[in-house]
Amino acid sequence: MTPTQIDAARSALAVVLPLRHPADAALSHFFREHPKLGSRDRTFVAEAVYGVLRHLRSLEAICGGRHGRQLLLAWLARHGGHNLREFEAITREDEFKWLKEVKAARLEDQPEAVQFDLPDWLYTRLQQSHGEHLPELVQALNRPAPLDLRVNPLNADRDAILAQLQAEGLAAEATPYSPLGLRLKDKPALHKHPLFLEGKIEVQDEGSQLLGFLMAPKRGEMVCDFCAGAGGKTMLLGALMRSTGRLYAFDVSEKRLNNLKPRLKRSGLSNVQPQLIANERDTKVKRLAAKFDRVLVDAPCSGTGTLRRNPDLKWRQTEEGLTELNAKQAGILAAAANLVKPGGRLVYATCSLLGEENEAIVESFLEAHAEFKLVPAGEVLAAQHVPLEMSDYFRLDPARHGTDAFFAAILERTA
Repeated sequence: MTPTQIDAARSALAVVLPLRHPADAALSHFFREHPKLGSRDRTFVAEAVYGVLRHLRSLEAICGGRHGRQLLLAWLARHGGHNLREFEAITREDEFKWLKEVKAARLEDQPEAVQFDLPDWLYTRLQQSHGEHLPELVQALNRPAPLDLRVNPLNADRDAILAQLQAEGLAAEATPYSPLGLRLKDKPALHKHPLFLEGKIEVQDEGSQLLGFLMAPKRGEMVCDFCAGAGGKTMLLGALMRSTGRLYAFDVSEKRLNNLKPRLKRSGLSNVQPQLIANERDTKVKRLAAKFDRVLVDAPCSGTGTLRRNPDLKWRQTEEGLTELNAKQAGILAAAANLVKPGGRLVYATCSLLGEENEAIVESFLEAHAEFKLVPAGEVLAAQHVPLEMSDYFRLDPARHGTDAFFAAILERTA
């Protein structure tokens, strides 16, 4: 911790804290504007910025407002693993005296929403749905996520890749649930690693990997990733299909689909057809009605299940935005359902902790679509030899499972 690093982190916070843009994009912009920062400085800045975002509400309560340097010093003293003596050389006398008070400050008199570093609206919903489990859940959400990798089964073996990474000195282990997953203790830069360049590994949270196994696609089938994004799940589906059949990757963003192309090239997949659509009612979608064996809807959502990675979302999301998302989710699910042929399956998924985006959307859909029935997620996972107990719905919890929070429902078309 040096004065240079403190100044850089303070400047980065000034860019990020208006919260007008996603934190990762704002921070990337900051780093591009400051190319002379070394790798250690960049790591310090990133950890400090995300640390402040995770604990923003309680830090503001202690500091009396949103003042970048004060928030930064308070986070470093309370959560950054530094003892007070380390601050003597980088703070003024009055500032050091204030910091000692900050270090000792208690939050017991603050509302629980402040103690848990949540906005009131999100705290209320999570308290209602998680009750006594909420403290454990919040603690997990406020820890940085590990780096999870997915091995490409088309050209690599998990045990062999694990052995290679460990031989290189990386602290790696197999994920407990996904048969293709690896988890790294640290976060090395892998974009130039031979395994990555050869398409043998991809970065993908274990929870996201498990959605592919819920889909359980078979060789030669016709499959659709309805909200493909940058294509992490698309590539997993293609690999599970052994690059046979046809796999459509729909998305409304040309930029995201363009980002998919180099990933597909590395992966060795030949069965993926990226398709840019204007919206869920696009004629390209309508022409394929009742053609698909499997359809995945990884719906746009609040992202509350990814707060380990994106802590800014809890401050950028609003109740009004949630209402808009619910309408979009219902519309996308209904449109995607038209693609499923009789006997086919539709998987609706979110990375949200909120019932309005999860069970409520599915239950409303089933009431309006008698031709679909719910298939118990636990049965599908057991058939895929995934050692994870679930009931009707698929729910992952960061505290219990060590993944991002995911929800999914498997819907089968009966007629």
